[in-house]
Amino acid sequence: MSMNDDMGDNGMMNEYDNDLDMTNGITPSLQNIVATVNLNCSLNLKTITLQARNAEYNPKRFAAVIMRIREPKTTALIFASGKMVCTGAKSEESARLASRKFARIIQKLGFSAKFTEFKIQNIVGSCDVRFPIRLEKLAYAHQNYCSYEPELFPGLIYRMLVPKVVLLIFVSGKIVLTGAKNKRDIDIAFRTIYHTLHEFKNVSGGAADDDA
Repeated sequence: MSMNDDMGDNGMMNEYDNDLDMTNGITPSLQNIVATVNLNCSLNLKTITLQARNAEYNPKRFAAVIMRIREPKTTALIFASGKMVCTGAKSEESARLASRKFARIIQKLGFSAKFTEFKIQNIVGSCDVRFPIRLEKLAYAHQNYCSYEPELFPGLIYRMLVPKVVLLIFVSGKIVLTGAKNKRDIDIAFRTIYHTLHEFKNVSGGAADDDA
């Protein structure tokens, strides 16, 4: 390893450590990744269901085959057009790996499926900032970005513009982040909102507004 490589690695580690310091060591964990793939061929869904053990198809309820694999633990929605949606992965790498496995299963069933146009459509993450939040005051101060109707939904909906991520913020301090296209956006969105949430920390320690 060259000195430049070592300095580069140290620089990235220092940046990561600084990010953790900025958020008190809290980082969001990924809960679900939704990815899409084009298999680039037409599919006979009844044939797939009859030949694959891990597939189910009820056209009266849903116009796609539902197929599951155990590793990575994921579910695919496979449409007759050749379009496929893969859900349930916990990392971007797992989403790609699972999508390739589903494509191979379709190939082994005799279809000329190709693995094309793989794209991550949505990443969902979650975390807990470990302090209660005054949602009403946050909603008032950031009303251009917030929607808070506790009689309909207990969480505050915060629509961040950069990165384009939607955050569901609960009075308990729990947060769900969704709408991201990559993990970096999840991390940046959390670092950005963390400082804002500190401004609206419920210092009394009791429940503020409504329970999450």
